[in-house]
Amino acid sequence: MIARFYNPVDTRFGWGSLLELAEITANQKVALVTFPEARGLGLVDRIEDLLGERLVYVIEDVQPNPDVAQLRGTYERFWHEAGECDAVIAVGGGSAIDTAKALIVGTESGRFDELLALLATGKPFVPARSKVLIAAPTTAGTGSEVTPWATIWDSASHKKYSLHLECTWPKVAIVDPELMLTVPGSVTVSTGLDALSHALESVWNVNANPISDTFAVSAIADILECLPLLRRDLSSKELRSRMALAALKAGLAFSNTKTALAHSISYEMTLHYGLPHGIACSFTLPLVLGLAWGHDATRDRTLQQIFGTDLKRAQEQLREFLHNLDVKTEFSDYGVTAAQADQMINFAMQGARGKNFIGSQAA
Repeated sequence: MIARFYNPVDTRFGWGSLLELAEITANQKVALVTFPEARGLGLVDRIEDLLGERLVYVIEDVQPNPDVAQLRGTYERFWHEAGECDAVIAVGGGSAIDTAKALIVGTESGRFDELLALLATGKPFVPARSKVLIAAPTTAGTGSEVTPWATIWDSASHKKYSLHLECTWPKVAIVDPELMLTVPGSVTVSTGLDALSHALESVWNVNANPISDTFAVSAIADILECLPLLRRDLSSKELRSRMALAALKAGLAFSNTKTALAHSISYEMTLHYGLPHGIACSFTLPLVLGLAWGHDATRDRTLQQIFGTDLKRAQEQLREFLHNLDVKTEFSDYGVTAAQADQMINFAMQGARGKNFIGSQAA
């Protein structure tokens, strides 16, 4: 097999790398997309100091799991009031970056519903106009800074839209662990588990190859060791840097493979049971590991490189890891019956991400 790996994102990693924003955006008009607490943390002032008059527009009310109910107005105001800007800098977690990805895809009319109609077809399209995206994550988890995907939720209709275009690859990713120092423990854990899921999902994946495996295996080892330590020492610069790099490696891994069954299940758990994404895509990891094991000799060797050759012990190791982070690992823990869980898994197998799972053909 000829392995192929592609990632077009200019990635800057390291403590204080946010300072490079000034050079990256030279001679450009910039809009900022960030979360409500960013101003209180001093992040908006920092961006304003770095960019000066180049910062022409600020959106600072991004909510978790970007929903069409809020995005519609934000999108249409952005294109009406800041249509002349050259670049958008997203500073925040996955929701801020996903929101920015939706905003930069311009429609002919400037109407959000035109974008939704294009996304509803499920087919690629070339947008009428677009902006350059710069992503600076404040959490170690989503990998959105080095991937083109964004999820837009419609909670009223229990639907989700997947956005993935050439222009939604960030032009530049700034991974500065200093931005992650103030992240509370619960968010540190849930985003760290999202990164673990990304890495594992890229291993038990029909699109996996030795290059994506290299990033994934390294990320998994780092997260399994580092996340429990970081949870107990949230102010550690060393541990924040290690988790930031691990999440970046996980992002690079799944930027080429996409995710698989655990994420396909997670969408249903978020839509119908309100489970936060990081928990929704990680609580099933021991179960999915068992479903993945034994379908492909190459994938088994990679999994055994991480967990050893005993499947039961490997599953127990993952369960103990999650339990020690206060994450419950059974569907019943979240109010899902055994029959509902079976139905959900079968449905998830048929989804686009479920079909990436190495066990989907045998299911």
